[in-house]
Amino acid sequence: MTRKQRHLDYDDCPVEAALDLIGGKWKASILYACSFQAQRFNSLRRLFPKISQRTLTNQLRELEADGLLFRKVFPEIPPRVEYTLTARSSALLPVLEGLHAWGSEHVLPDRKSSA
Repeated sequence: MTRKQRHLDYDDCPVEAALDLIGGKWKASILYACSFQAQRFNSLRRLFPKISQRTLTNQLRELEADGLLFRKVFPEIPPRVEYTLTARSSALLPVLEGLHAWGSEHVLPDRKSSA
């Protein structure tokens, strides 16, 4: 599966290049969830009930294709699959933790007060 790239040339902008890999509504959240423990497909569906099965499947495939998730298939019946971070995506943890802290401090309080 080939991921749709937003741009063919990033004009030497590493921020744009990084966001092309982890941007979108669910990818950063999926990576953050996998940072705590290996996740199975259905556990991710429970964590993110608003994501459709098709979208989750596509996001997982793209993250795996980009080397950000490792997909381990266990040879048992029924088959079991777990997703874990790769070394490449583990380097993103400080960024994801920073986004989590920033969102908790600056975004969620605003939503609560405007409700």
